[in-house]
Amino acid sequence: MSSAETGRQVRAHGGERLLTFAILAALLAALLPVVRVIEPGWWLVAALVLSALVLAAGYTARLYRLPAVAVTLIEVAVWVVFMTLIFLRDTALLWVIPTLDTFRVAPMLVRAAMEEIAVGAAPLEPTLSLAFVVVGSMGLLTIIVDHVVVTARMPLLASVGVVAVSLIPAIAAPSKVDVIGFVFLAVTVLFLLRSETRSREKPVEREAERTAGVPATALGIGAIAIVVAVVATPVLPQPGARAGSGLGPGPGIDATLQLGDDLRRPQEVEVIRVRTNAPSVPYLRATTLSRFDGGLWEPDRSQTVSLQSERAFGVVDSGDDIRIGEYTAKIDIVNLDSPWAPVPYPAVGISGLGGGTWGAVPYNHTVATTGGSTQGQSYEVAYDVPRPSLEQVRAAVSVGSQVRDETTQLPDDVPPIIGELAVQMTADATTDYDRLTALQRWFRGTDFRYSLESPVEDGFDGSGAEAVARFLEVREGYCIHFASAFALMARTLHMPSRIVVGYLPGTPTTDTIDDQPVFSVSSSQLHAWPEVYFEGIGWIPFEPTSGLGVPTTFSSELTIPGQPADPNATTSETNPTPTARGDQAQIDLEEQRQNASDGTSEDALDPLPILGVVAAMIVLLALPFLIRELRRRQQDAAARGGDAAAAWQSVQEAAIDVGIPVPASETPRAFAGRLVAEHGVAASEMNTVLLAIERASYSRAGTRSYWMGDAAADAAASVRTSLLASVPPSRRILALLAPRSLVIRPGSVYAGTAPVRAR
Repeated sequence: MSSAETGRQVRAHGGERLLTFAILAALLAALLPVVRVIEPGWWLVAALVLSALVLAAGYTARLYRLPAVAVTLIEVAVWVVFMTLIFLRDTALLWVIPTLDTFRVAPMLVRAAMEEIAVGAAPLEPTLSLAFVVVGSMGLLTIIVDHVVVTARMPLLASVGVVAVSLIPAIAAPSKVDVIGFVFLAVTVLFLLRSETRSREKPVEREAERTAGVPATALGIGAIAIVVAVVATPVLPQPGARAGSGLGPGPGIDATLQLGDDLRRPQEVEVIRVRTNAPSVPYLRATTLSRFDGGLWEPDRSQTVSLQSERAFGVVDSGDDIRIGEYTAKIDIVNLDSPWAPVPYPAVGISGLGGGTWGAVPYNHTVATTGGSTQGQSYEVAYDVPRPSLEQVRAAVSVGSQVRDETTQLPDDVPPIIGELAVQMTADATTDYDRLTALQRWFRGTDFRYSLESPVEDGFDGSGAEAVARFLEVREGYCIHFASAFALMARTLHMPSRIVVGYLPGTPTTDTIDDQPVFSVSSSQLHAWPEVYFEGIGWIPFEPTSGLGVPTTFSSELTIPGQPADPNATTSETNPTPTARGDQAQIDLEEQRQNASDGTSEDALDPLPILGVVAAMIVLLALPFLIRELRRRQQDAAARGGDAAAAWQSVQEAAIDVGIPVPASETPRAFAGRLVAEHGVAASEMNTVLLAIERASYSRAGTRSYWMGDAAADAAASVRTSLLASVPPSRRILALLAPRSLVIRPGSVYAGTAPVRAR
């Protein structure tokens, strides 16, 4: 074998080796997003080691020119041996040879992992089964990508697969965009595409491309694309479903009280916008749950009545001596896909719903559909709120002939701790209302803590009786635990109770419509709270969840001025109207309306988005200049090192930038003469650059004219300056800010014609 052939083989192997490293880098970029859904651990190292071993096996097999099928089989064998040794060695012969037990255990690990993914919340603990699935999937992905890129020579298809895999964690656990991860993925994909192309190039073609600046141009285009995606995208208007648009599915409402997974999602989205003329923003209920079988609360199943019927919402269960506040609320669904339309309680009328058959449930004053969805709906609800005084509530008893039996039923195996604590915490109370407020104070006190994680860690992430008992021992949980415990304890005290699923009122925005401030409700404000029935008043909501909303209280008759005459007036009484997460004071809507009337809500202009857009535009406009300047400096440095082609190419690109044609058919001497004769370039500087390129072109291959380095570089700089001076100022500015040479290469078809004529 000749030395030339040996050199070609070495270069070919070098290209394949670089391509192998590029594949590994792209796979690493696809793997990193998984750490958002699975806690980092040894599985990450194992996945990288397996990928590296598979790629090394494929690279080695190709060195011996084995068939593609043999290469893939060797990689599969490496995958099997590694997975057996790491995860299934107890069932294998000599720790690496799979047996029948190995094939029986592997599906069990996969099923266990799928169950953990289905019921768990991100980030998941890296158990053996999860690690088995992730590491194994990474190995299989490596085999597929290696085959598609190296054997089939389809790097673009492989890149699409890598990007698709990297998006899976973002879909499973939505969160804010990881800019660093995105940039790393983009760079590795570009590196993969370039490495695959380079591995197929011959040395002569590679040198020609390098001299023509193709790699630098590709790098510049890639860099521009990445910068645009990172800088410009965040300041663009974000797509989303607006009221009345009904764009696609959105978050839903789980009426089985399995709210933990939804609340633990790392990213929250806006689901509802609401405004009201009431003195405080109401809860928005979706449905109620009354039947409890010891393990699960079941949604109330009642026949819906047409919204056009007079019996649609029934009557408000309050006596004639109870004040009634008549209010309306305007609700816009932004992004919520549910068969239940969230409404205030107690709703007595609704208008604006469409897209399906909607009906009301008189029993709990809720609204539901059998064939539609809330997505994109915009509707108005009228609701009449009973406003009893403190004396009236204390005088009422928590019984009633109108309530269902299931609101008082308890399973036979209720843990004793529930009833015992109920009696203990209410021992000093003398009325039903006082007993319930005593429970409410106890739950909201320092003994309990709101936590989304403790129920998962301690194994009571549910609303069953055993989960409630465990919650009362640990005293950490979230809304379903507080609501379930409160409702069950009320039943042990012989009071009718039920649980409501819906939303907290949300947070105020800067928007105001008809002097009513608009409140935004997010997906993280999905909530559950208990209600207890009082004879002559109806269902009264309570807020036992620690750290959420405002507890239920009522004002005395002596502190309510104008009680009979002005039931809608804002008084000092506090309604059970929680605000956003955190134990905040009740929002004073009148103050917000006053601010709106002063113009602070509508006239205020936030300059940050505008400044962000302006900054992004400046960066984008400056990018071509910066890339061209960087390239010019590189050419200058190469010219001073003896690369005459770099000096000559800088002159050609300067000519293209100012609009001078650079046809491929023109010799260097003819091109130089035209610049001198027609465009005012100094003959001495032009001849210096011409002499350098001619010596480099006609000298023995591989030699450089190092002694002319500085002279050629200085002469090229002088020629570029003369070319800029030879064109009008407008053309000169365009040449600097939008250099055509970034996309038009010397000698190309587009470089042969230009708009600038000789002076």
